[in-house]
Amino acid sequence: MSNNQKAISSGNSVKGFLSKVVHNQLFIPIAALLLLVVFNAFADILLHSDTSFFKIVLEPSSTGNMVLSGNLITIIDNASELALLAIGMTLVTSASGGQDISVGATIAIAGSTILRIVKGYSSDISDGKFAGVIICAFLLAIVVSALFGAFNGALVAYFKIQPMVATLILFTAGRSIAAWINNNDNISINDSRFGYFGNFIPGIPVPTPVFITVICLIVIALVLKFTNLRLYSQAVGINASSSRLNGINPKTIKLLSFIILGICVAVCGFIKVSRTSSITYAVIANNIEMDAILAVALGGNNLGGGKFNMTASVLGAYVIQFLTTTLFRMKVSSSAISAYKAIVVILLIIMSSPFIRKWLADMKNKRLAAKAEARVGKENA
Repeated sequence: MSNNQKAISSGNSVKGFLSKVVHNQLFIPIAALLLLVVFNAFADILLHSDTSFFKIVLEPSSTGNMVLSGNLITIIDNASELALLAIGMTLVTSASGGQDISVGATIAIAGSTILRIVKGYSSDISDGKFAGVIICAFLLAIVVSALFGAFNGALVAYFKIQPMVATLILFTAGRSIAAWINNNDNISINDSRFGYFGNFIPGIPVPTPVFITVICLIVIALVLKFTNLRLYSQAVGINASSSRLNGINPKTIKLLSFIILGICVAVCGFIKVSRTSSITYAVIANNIEMDAILAVALGGNNLGGGKFNMTASVLGAYVIQFLTTTLFRMKVSSSAISAYKAIVVILLIIMSSPFIRKWLADMKNKRLAAKAEARVGKENA
């Protein structure tokens, strides 16, 4: 083989590799993360910041425990709830071809349920009894959230209501239900042990929600690996009629996906109320459903249902938190952050629209045709 042919072959290999990388579903969230990393690195230089964005230090917390702190720790900590919601929202999107906009309100219900159980116990009970109370409260929150998830799923699967419309019921009424559970009282837990689950366990410098998220990610990874949940969800989302002919019950799969999302919501509710040891019904997890949907979209998943990549959705959740932390660092007001996220949503919708996809495909075909024509011309010459 001549040097010229080797160079052409090498060039084709590089192009093929780059094409695979760009078309990989993980490309968009990873590229977004890298872009934010580069931006903050340049911001450190341009702003002449005394403290680097990426600096992590071990320092005493407000309770006197030595904990890790820094922007990166804040990102992985605060993204925990969103990453958990991204798991359930991805399954719901895949199976039903729609999204659940009631997750924020259901988090309020789950958190209120937990506080209802815990509030009756004083701070002087033994560790063993306290652990039992927490377990009971958490399990009850799972049951309650799963039931509300089943309610949403039944409306979608059996009554064939569009998911966003079906979940609008709980979106509207959920926070009122949460307030009703505790007679509209602003419950506060004085026992410092309750705050361990949303903050730090004494002697462990890493935030507890990070461990909870890792455990949940491992569980869902094992479920997707050793069951047919991924296959069935994708089959139902792509074509429910065909999946029915192949022995899959679309109604059951859609219902199951909403129940799994309900369980994820219960874990999020537990973390949320543990962070502050209290609840404000109108504010807790406010607008988190939009971030969860954005995480799924950032992961390159089709919001119309079908194939999905769970890893990409979880990465999308961390991208959103990275963006939020970056905007706070740039002193953007909290009221304006939603506008920046809306810009990201608009760009994603435009990029994934059929018109843009067709235009890109046409441009690619034109380039290939031009290359083929040029090659034929050279051979004829």
